[in-house]
Amino acid sequence: MKKLVKYIVGLLLFSLAAQGQVSVNINTGPAPSWGPAGYSNATYYYLPDVETYYDVRRREYVYLKQSKWVRSSSLPLAYRQYDLYNGYKVVFTHADPYRSFATHKVKYKKGYKGKPQKNIGNNGKGNGKVGHPGYKGPKNNHSHSAKKSPGNKKGHSGKGKGNNK
Repeated sequence: MKKLVKYIVGLLLFSLAAQGQVSVNINTGPAPSWGPAGYSNATYYYLPDVETYYDVRRREYVYLKQSKWVRSSSLPLAYRQYDLYNGYKVVFTHADPYRSFATHKVKYKKGYKGKPQKNIGNNGKGNGKVGHPGYKGPKNNHSHSAKKSPGNKKGHSGKGKGNNK
């Protein structure tokens, strides 16, 4: 009887110890081609330019809409033309980083650029900044687009004074 009790206690202790050491990492699919290379453990990306998170595992964008967090398969309507390949991505490896949005919004302001990033894949679009290919800006009535002169491919009107103020 004593041997049976010792065996059961030993088995129980062994199973408890084994449970404490088990780690499961489930990734339901590959990261998007516009995601930064070298972060296989990423759970979320924060896109400072559009104040939106991307849930890598669920393949969904997470953003505030009327003071509530929503999940969507696409960016907010105002940013549908945003160049994901060239916009900066802040990588998170923990769950629900959007709970710290107030901090992230200050720490990673619009236009934030940290260390240079290479994408998992690249489609060769511009650099994600206003006035460059691949980003047409938010869809609103306040856009400031310069008229292109015939010989000017950068979108400048050619009427500026340049460095000769």
